[in-house]
Amino acid sequence: MTLDNTVDYDALIPNNVGLASDPKIRKGLEKWHPGYIDWWMDMGPEGFQTSDVYLRTAVRVESKGADKWAVFDFVKMPEYRWGILLAPHAENRTVPFGEHLGEPAWQEVPGEYRAMLRRLIVIQGDTEPASVEQQRYLGTTAPSLYDMRNLFQVNVEEGRHLWAMVYLLQKYFGRDGREEAGELLRRRSGSEDAPRMLGAFNEETPDWLSFFMFTFFTDRDGKMQLESLAQSGFDPLSRTCRFMLTEEAFHMFVGETGVTRIVQRTCEAMREAGIDDPYDTEAIRALGVIDLPTIQKKANLHYSLTLDLFGSELSTNAANFFNAGLKGRYREHRLDDDHQLRGATYGLLEHRGEGFELVEHPALNALNCRLRDDFTDDCNLGVKRWNKAIADAGVEFELSLPHVAFHRQIGLHRDLFVSPAGEILSESEWQVRRDDWLPSTSDREYIESLMKPEFRPGRYASWIAEPRTRINHKPGDFEWVKLADA
Repeated sequence: MTLDNTVDYDALIPNNVGLASDPKIRKGLEKWHPGYIDWWMDMGPEGFQTSDVYLRTAVRVESKGADKWAVFDFVKMPEYRWGILLAPHAENRTVPFGEHLGEPAWQEVPGEYRAMLRRLIVIQGDTEPASVEQQRYLGTTAPSLYDMRNLFQVNVEEGRHLWAMVYLLQKYFGRDGREEAGELLRRRSGSEDAPRMLGAFNEETPDWLSFFMFTFFTDRDGKMQLESLAQSGFDPLSRTCRFMLTEEAFHMFVGETGVTRIVQRTCEAMREAGIDDPYDTEAIRALGVIDLPTIQKKANLHYSLTLDLFGSELSTNAANFFNAGLKGRYREHRLDDDHQLRGATYGLLEHRGEGFELVEHPALNALNCRLRDDFTDDCNLGVKRWNKAIADAGVEFELSLPHVAFHRQIGLHRDLFVSPAGEILSESEWQVRRDDWLPSTSDREYIESLMKPEFRPGRYASWIAEPRTRINHKPGDFEWVKLADA
């Protein structure tokens, strides 16, 4: 068995869970492995499977002194050492919330919660390959080798997160788990016959602004969900998600800094051309950059799509998961209450008359809404940094998140027609103004017209600035991806 904080690289499947002493599970995972590689070759990054990419790979699950948890080197993506990595075991850990508060954390699946727990793991697992599938063509239009490398790092780590969930399914759920693991490779993002389980993961990611918005917003939803699952009383799930969060932070970094660099380049081009009006779209687009109002529309779209991932604001399922000790709240361990929510309430914004009103509901039923509100607070920190970049450039414009009821398909607001400012409209009024708030056909066509690849080391497309800091302190002209046909 390997040590708890190091990774066994002698195995076909790198791991720190002792697969060498667990032949049944090792055999099951080795049997699943060829199907995974087939999926990766079929649905992974198109056109770059034989390129050497400067990627980080985990070698332990915690840092000690000068030792880092990951190393960087060139590797072809199909040869990446996907593995099964759990955060270190915490001695005497107890269930931190719900009806089993204070009881020893479960090392095996509690029988009465088997179906609920399996569903949580399958849903989380389904999002991981979906992201790879949505992004598979982006490499061909990468604005730089640096950005291409970041895309591929996100992709291989999403693949590793799939391995993490498949391990839990096969280790703890027997035949049902093996069948679910197979289904994770069968479903496809956007498929009519076998779509991914959550709507936002069936949307296209047609351009790099969409990719950056996805990694800013949708990967942040992933962070919130992983943080909640990291509180789980089922210890193997908790440990799995705790390590996944280490990798997830990079994905959000890619999104936030990507949008920041687009904003910086737009403002820089406006200043050089003497353009003061950020709404002078025609003049700004003539500079080969993305105008700020269009960036706002993209933010409106991706924020609203991501809000739907949290499900209905009032949810019996969420209450059941919490009561069972399976899925907690965001940073449950930092909250100062009874961790059982007896008699507690939480305010939900509901449509009342001509506007919205905060209505108190039992906090146990409003867990989805609370998690969504935590997500919004976290998003706003990033939006503030975008606005600082705009203000520093001397441009009078502010990006913002739209109203929570804007463009919703799930939950309390799904049948409403609401402006980004929160104004309730008729359907006809909303349709007339839709293109003011969401990317229009012409917006999408313009953005796609900019998606020309820039594969020369140290060079960047016209619409995005160079990064201020680079991965692993490499120089500006570093060849992040060695293209196979170069």
